[in-house]
Amino acid sequence: MAHPTQLGLQDATSPVMEELITFHDHALMAMSLISLLVLYALFSTLTTKLTNTNITDAQEMEIIWTILPAIILVLIAFPSLRILYLTDEVNNPSFTIKSIGHQWYWTYEYTDYGGLIFNSYMLPPLFLNPGDLRLLEVDNRVVLPIEAPVRMMITSQDVLHSWTIPTLGLKTDAVPGRLNQTVFTATRPGVYYGQCSEICGANHSFMPIVAELIPLKIFEMGPVFTL
Repeated sequence: MAHPTQLGLQDATSPVMEELITFHDHALMAMSLISLLVLYALFSTLTTKLTNTNITDAQEMEIIWTILPAIILVLIAFPSLRILYLTDEVNNPSFTIKSIGHQWYWTYEYTDYGGLIFNSYMLPPLFLNPGDLRLLEVDNRVVLPIEAPVRMMITSQDVLHSWTIPTLGLKTDAVPGRLNQTVFTATRPGVYYGQCSEICGANHSFMPIVAELIPLKIFEMGPVFTL
């Protein structure tokens, strides 16, 4: 869960998010070095007394500042492509859960447990308990197992939505008439929050996502715990 004054990303709860955080730090380091180099060049240009204003030929320097940025882009592109293909990889998921976006709530269907279906609405402020998070708590959480690949089938019944949980590294659009899928493996139990990340109407800010991750043995006991 993000907190005030937080500068970095949320703690990772899946291998994909760990890769995303590593790539973020890698790219941020490259950007920082480039920014420092440009600032140093500007500072030197403004403070150095020019003794020769004649235009000189410096092909070696031009070659360096042409090839060096290309090398930096390649060093950033290859890890990015690797993670891009990693997020789309599907390896024999153990469970399949369907998520349907509506204006403005989510419907979850556990297809492996006899078609258990329930809706998930945001809790109004009057129903919140002490310690609950305003605009993020729901009446029915989606319960997911850890240490097992889970496939989320995501679609919409009306307009565009987006099923997003940052700490899991998940953001998949819910498109009417189309079934998108994403596979993830959670690594630690807990309660994790997300929100619809696609502007979907007047109450776009009021359709949160709450995922409760529990050990696999408890999840396999059946769907009784999900409501």
